[in-house]
Amino acid sequence: MSLTAAPRRTTARTGAALAVAAMTCVQLGLAVSVGLADQIGAFGTAWLRLAWAGIILFLLVRPRLPEFSRANLQAVVALGVVTGAMTMLFMSAVARLPLGTASALEFLGPLGVAVFRGRTLRWPLLAAVGVLLLTSPWHGGTDLVGVAFALGAALCWAAYILLTQRVGDESTGIRGLAISMPVAGLTATAGLALFGGPQAFTLMTPEILVFGLLLAVLLPVIPFVLEFLALRRLTTAAFGTLMSLEPAIAVVIGFLLLHQVPGWAALAGIALVVTAGIGAERSGAR
Repeated sequence: MSLTAAPRRTTARTGAALAVAAMTCVQLGLAVSVGLADQIGAFGTAWLRLAWAGIILFLLVRPRLPEFSRANLQAVVALGVVTGAMTMLFMSAVARLPLGTASALEFLGPLGVAVFRGRTLRWPLLAAVGVLLLTSPWHGGTDLVGVAFALGAALCWAAYILLTQRVGDESTGIRGLAISMPVAGLTATAGLALFGGPQAFTLMTPEILVFGLLLAVLLPVIPFVLEFLALRRLTTAAFGTLMSLEPAIAVVIGFLLLHQVPGWAALAGIALVVTAGIGAERSGAR
């Protein structure tokens, strides 16, 4: 073993652990958000989480704009817009599809990054087969609008991965995230005003606002910070493949909290994406 092999393996394991923790928080937050979406809608739920997250991170980190170069600031703003769009689209997908199916379709974004940025197709292809088994498109009867929302979220997720690594490499700590998250909140505000209607804001009772504050810590504050740190330790290809674990985690959370029972094909899909995720972790240190 070379002198650099052990530190690289440690870096990869740390990055993978951060990514898995982030995915678990995301799926727990989404499961909790399902009930909230029934009250204030998918866009209202996305807005509530992102607005609170933007306020929390900005107040905690207090980033200074002069510390950012013009190019980095542009990347930070783009990351915020993509984050807002991704959250709104995915919440709309979850409102129409089972959590595991929506997550599996959204995973096509990270998978695309893994294919185009990776040095091997073995793990991405294995993950793709697993996702296919998880979604089982041959059964038919799937909500096509929900699928469209999930695929839109997948495109945004691919851009999110690339932009997050760029912002993380060009700024110290999580200062970039402390600016991108308020931008995401503003993006969600515009989306809610345009597609949810002005009356959507009137549904925000004090109880819902407080619940939204607690939910924002679970999703997206904690997972986005964890992903931000993970992408400093993993290549985008390894991170994208490792995200294959998220549909599997979604199926487990959906079963435990939402009573969405997976079939044998879904269980086989979980086994494949877990294997692909382990393979990506073992070879993905930056």
